[in-house]
Amino acid sequence: MKTLIGAAIASLTLATSTVAQDKGTIYYMVPTLLDEFQTESVSAIETFLGQVGYEVETLNADNKTDRQQSQMDTAILTDPAAIVLAAVDFNALAPFIDKARDAGIPVMIFDRQITSTESDFTSVAGTIEIGHVAAGEIQRLLEEKNGSVSGTVLQVLGDPGDPYTLDIQKGFEERMAEYPDVEIITKPAMQWEASNAGAIVSDQLQANPDIDLIFVHAAHLAVAAVASLESAGKEPGDVMLVSSNGAPVGLDLIRQGWEQVEVEQPLYAQAAALAMFADKVVNGEEIEPGTYDVLGLESELTIEDWGPTIKIPGAAITAENVDNPRFWGNLQAPEGPIEPVE
Repeated sequence: MKTLIGAAIASLTLATSTVAQDKGTIYYMVPTLLDEFQTESVSAIETFLGQVGYEVETLNADNKTDRQQSQMDTAILTDPAAIVLAAVDFNALAPFIDKARDAGIPVMIFDRQITSTESDFTSVAGTIEIGHVAAGEIQRLLEEKNGSVSGTVLQVLGDPGDPYTLDIQKGFEERMAEYPDVEIITKPAMQWEASNAGAIVSDQLQANPDIDLIFVHAAHLAVAAVASLESAGKEPGDVMLVSSNGAPVGLDLIRQGWEQVEVEQPLYAQAAALAMFADKVVNGEEIEPGTYDVLGLESELTIEDWGPTIKIPGAAITAENVDNPRFWGNLQAPEGPIEPVE
C-alpha cells in the first residue's frame, strides 16, 4: 500500500496522479518513520519520482534490520524498476543489494551511504561540506561579536561512532584551523541523546563561562542546549548557537532568537537527485561525473568504487531566510518540476 505522509504532498496528489505512471514501480525502503526527516523523505521521494513517471511503494522497517531484509526480499520478487534504500544497518543490507542487482534490479542509495558493496547510484548530503558552511557562518558570527575571528566555541558532536558527525567535525575544524585565536572545546553526545548534550552544555557553561558560541551537530541537540542556557539564566543571544540538519525545531529556535544559524541537511535536493537520475539508473545508461544543479545547489557527482555518488551541500538558514520553503524543516516540498538528466 502506497504511503502518503506529510502535508507537503497534499497539494500535489492530484497532479502526481495524472502523470502517466508507465515507467514502473520503485520501492523506497525507509528505515523508520519516527522522526520528521524520515517522514518528509517519503513525501519528497514519492513526489519527485512521481513527477518523472514512476509509481513509488514505501516500506517502513521500523528500525528493524531483519524486517528491512525481508522487505528487500519481497521487493525483489515483484521485479520493480528499481529500489531506493536507506539502510537500517549498512553491513547487514549489503548482501541484499547484491541480491537485487544480481536479479537485474538496480539499487539507489539514499542518505545513508554504503561503501562496502557496489550500487547503481548514491545521493547523500555533503557532510564535510556542511562542516565547511558551519565554519564560515561561525567565523562571521564571532567577528561580528568580538571584532575578529576569536573567542571560545563549544562543539557538541553526535555519537563519535557515526561518520555523519565525524565528517561535519572534520570539515568544520579544517576551515577553523587558520584561526588560532578561536578555542574549540569538543565533546560527544553519546548515542545522539539530547540529555547528554544538555549535560555537556550545562557543565561547560560552569567550567568555561566565557563561551561565545555553541555548535551542535543536530537540531534536537540544540533544543537541549537551549534548556541548559535557560537554566543558567541566559537570554537569547547571550551565547550564540549554531546547529546542523535543518529540522523544524531548529528553524523554530531561529525564529525565537536562540539560534543564529542552522546548516541544512538538504533532504529535498537529495530526493530530487534520485528523480533526476532515475531514468539512467533504470535503463542501465552511463552516468557522467561532473557538477549538477540540484534544486539550486551546486552538487558534485563522482564515480566511486561503490558506484556513481552525488554529494549535495547544505545551505545556511538564518533569521533572514528561515521561512523559505526550499528548506525541508518548513515541511513544504518544492513542486518542481524535476527534469531528468539527458
